[in-house]
Amino acid sequence: MKKQHDFTQGNIWRQLIVFSGPILLANLLQTSYQLIDSLWVGNLLGANALGAVAVSGTLIFTVLAFIIGLNNAALTILSQQKGRKNQDGLKRYLNAFVVLLTVMSVSLGVTGFVFAEQLLRLLGTPSEILGLAKSYLQINFLGMIFLFGYNFISTVLRALGDSKTPLQFVSIAVLLNLVLDPLFISVFDLGVEGAAYATIISQGFAFLYGIFHVLRKKLAPFTVPRLPKWEEIKLILHLGIPSGLQMSVISAGSAAIMSVVTSFGPSVVGGFGAAQRLDSIIMLPAHALGTAVGSMSGQNIGVKNWGRVNKIAKYGVIYNFTVMVFIGLLVVLLAEHAVRLFIQEEEAVSFAATYLKIIALCYPFLGINFILNGVVRAAGAMYQVLILNIISFWILRYPLTFLFSHWFGENGIALGMGVSFMISSIFAYMYFKFGKWREKVLFKERKN
Repeated sequence: MKKQHDFTQGNIWRQLIVFSGPILLANLLQTSYQLIDSLWVGNLLGANALGAVAVSGTLIFTVLAFIIGLNNAALTILSQQKGRKNQDGLKRYLNAFVVLLTVMSVSLGVTGFVFAEQLLRLLGTPSEILGLAKSYLQINFLGMIFLFGYNFISTVLRALGDSKTPLQFVSIAVLLNLVLDPLFISVFDLGVEGAAYATIISQGFAFLYGIFHVLRKKLAPFTVPRLPKWEEIKLILHLGIPSGLQMSVISAGSAAIMSVVTSFGPSVVGGFGAAQRLDSIIMLPAHALGTAVGSMSGQNIGVKNWGRVNKIAKYGVIYNFTVMVFIGLLVVLLAEHAVRLFIQEEEAVSFAATYLKIIALCYPFLGINFILNGVVRAAGAMYQVLILNIISFWILRYPLTFLFSHWFGENGIALGMGVSFMISSIFAYMYFKFGKWREKVLFKERKN
């Protein structure tokens, strides 16, 4: 247990840096799944194949959104129980999460596999890439429980203050994927399907290793699964439903933006796919800080240490803004070279490089959303964050992207998204400063 941090005391700056570092590395490694797939698919199979992977990836995240939302609920509940030092509560809620999330991941995996083509058609996927996208999507749905499983174990450990152990699980998966990807794509000549098979096999092995390692080392109080109590289910659903809807709003908003992108044809779709791969790297520090701030805040909210919670939020925003401005400047300078790692078609490269140059310096504002909404979410104010996400995606990002693309053509995609980042950060700050999220109470005090 010595790897687990108690965030209710100690130097906040140091804890934020030390705790977020392994999360950043784990996220970087996890992102490399898609990057490795994209490098092989884009260079060996072309822009259409890469576009198929990009469209499929959007749908995978959309269908997974509700489970990911429950994962966020797990971080909130378990980090507060950790702060309260309630070992019995940790055991009970861990069991409840395992039962619920297993059922939901299997159900969504089967549903997604059956309706893959219909989902792709709803996005307006170009006919040239529909077949490739369907195959890639279906295979990934088959491995959904593996993707969910080892990510859930990582969430549990981070809620308990351990961000280093999850690095082992991700490292194993990435190393396997690095070996299996070229083998399945090139040697076995499976094309896009080979990339998907390599990914789910790697994730499956990492999931099984994660279970074995955590149980052997007793890193978390997992027990033999049993039927949860109603009070546990009720709290999980009370937080999980709006949290799942948050992720659904985000992913459906991303899918809506993809529908704008697909209207410009295969070259723009391929270029956008390459840009999105780079986006996933650019935003890694902000994502890591958001996760770290959420876990750190959750432990302190559990013991009502509001002064420390405010400091965690303040330091997180400063850290995020400094790092993201620096990264944005690098992206502006290196955009075209980075895009050419994935695709070579000139029209697609031109769109992707311009997109990144326009939007790069707006990312610090998106990072502010991650930090402040992460603190609010750690208090259990899930419906409030849901409303903020609806404003961000459906009142700002999608409408602005649609309008700007209509006015300025394909470059309007980046302009609309960038402006929405800046405006939504203002909404996030206003609610953090003046909202009533601090009044949220998840657990009743037990009488002796």
